[in-house]
Amino acid sequence: MKWQHALPNLEEAPLFMVLGKKKGYEEGLGKTYHFTETAKDIWANLFEYKGSHENVRLKFAIDKIGMTSNDIVIIYEDSLDAEAWERFISSLKERKKEEEKAVPDKPVSEEPEVAAPPLERKRTLLPGRYRWVALMAAIVVVLGAITLAIWKTRAKPDPGNVASIEKMAFPLPDKPSIAVLPFVNMSEDPKQEFLSDGITDNIITTLSSVPQLFVIARNSTFTYKGKAVKVQKVAEELGVRYVLEGSIVKSGNRIRVAAQLIDALKGHHLWAERYDREMKDLFSLQDDLASKILRGMELKLTSGEQALHARPPKSLEVWLKYLQGYDYAGQFNIDNNKRARLIAEECIAMESDFWGGYLLLGIVHMMDYLLGSTKNPAQSLNLAIEYLEKAAALTDRKGEALMFLGHVYAIKRDYDKGIKLGEQAIALIPNGADAHAFLAMNLNFAGRPEEALPLFEKAMRLNPLPPSFYYLNFGSCYRLTGRFEEAIAMFKKAIQLTPNNALAYQGLACTYGQMGREEEAKAAAAELLRINPKFSMEYALKTSPYKGKDQIMQVQGLRKAGLK
Repeated sequence: MKWQHALPNLEEAPLFMVLGKKKGYEEGLGKTYHFTETAKDIWANLFEYKGSHENVRLKFAIDKIGMTSNDIVIIYEDSLDAEAWERFISSLKERKKEEEKAVPDKPVSEEPEVAAPPLERKRTLLPGRYRWVALMAAIVVVLGAITLAIWKTRAKPDPGNVASIEKMAFPLPDKPSIAVLPFVNMSEDPKQEFLSDGITDNIITTLSSVPQLFVIARNSTFTYKGKAVKVQKVAEELGVRYVLEGSIVKSGNRIRVAAQLIDALKGHHLWAERYDREMKDLFSLQDDLASKILRGMELKLTSGEQALHARPPKSLEVWLKYLQGYDYAGQFNIDNNKRARLIAEECIAMESDFWGGYLLLGIVHMMDYLLGSTKNPAQSLNLAIEYLEKAAALTDRKGEALMFLGHVYAIKRDYDKGIKLGEQAIALIPNGADAHAFLAMNLNFAGRPEEALPLFEKAMRLNPLPPSFYYLNFGSCYRLTGRFEEAIAMFKKAIQLTPNNALAYQGLACTYGQMGREEEAKAAAAELLRINPKFSMEYALKTSPYKGKDQIMQVQGLRKAGLK
């Protein structure tokens, strides 16, 4: 039932005072929060009533992220919704009658009325106005109790808000599974987006190191950024039971973070918390939040598992730059890799001991090698190793650095070391989608594509909406195992996500060439040359990481595409 339709006409109801446009914000007993239009749309309105006169509005709101009016239950004593509202109105009417009986008729005074001084007038309220203020206070108290009950208790869920296992896009994991949605920036300053993104990323990375969990990767959850989505829909699309959502408000040197953990299968939240801290305590706040999430899913960590967090940067601006540079490096084209290099150098200049700057610079040198944008390929790989090893030395959480480091060794055809480092990375980041993808790539290079396939599948399950390099390398795996049509589909998905992806066009040209579809191979080769006019077969042969016959097959496919 939509209870709000049962509300009386508030302007005519004798027990309500309508707040008009002349009413000041600081008058009355309640507190009014100023909303931007964006914030107003994000924050759920308990109800909003507009009167017949311009700007006459009575409005109550609750700060529960993602809630709509259909999610609200009015509770009064042991009644719900419309019945609760009617009983509340009746109780107010009875109270008014009792007050009127208790107030005796005031005798008419023959003495002239003397004006009271200003301070005295403030203290002497007329009985009628006093009753209105008391009634408004009662309304605020009752609605506050309703909000608290909704926020803190497990009310009977609306079936429309419950995720269905039958509708899950993927089988539900046999361990607690969670998706962390991008935290909403509730500050009026759009520049604070970096703060909300950084907090979200930190929480996902922290949870990914817990082996008892199944954690959806950042790339997939960030596809919901800025969108109004229902929790049950997110759970069904990503195949998880729990969803974390939250918001941040930054004011000066303070930050408020609100978050709630929702059990999508039961349609209610397990807990909701609000943290109000100074900015210098942000990373400890995130530690507290991560621990709260684990407790909410009834997980207990050993003493060794509790050291989850990487050494934080001194500046959140550096963290933003790192995330931006990481995204640029993942675009697989020369221009964006150049942008990533500049950002990496800025990060190191800002904080010489921040591991993220060196990690990013190591990735850039690796991409220089893969894209053919270096004059000295061997030096680029050696520099990549140097910076990645430095990144690993600067952080307690080495998984990500080892993941890339192992991949560089595999590119250098030191396959055993590359695979070993890749396995160490997964041990440190058991929920790391990228760690699984990179180990699969290393196995591809080593001539073991059949072993790579299940790792690619696990990576895609952890990251159902992945970046383009997943499709690119999964396509190569399919090509190496002779599953050419599936390889073509993967390369096309990579190109759809990153239209100027030179490596995806190279894979497409090679696959079409191996299939004998020369016209399509030549068309893909033309796109490759458009993106990278300096491409040469000599460089491709020299830098190919593939072992033995796989390298020969790749070269043959490219030659059939007309590449020289």
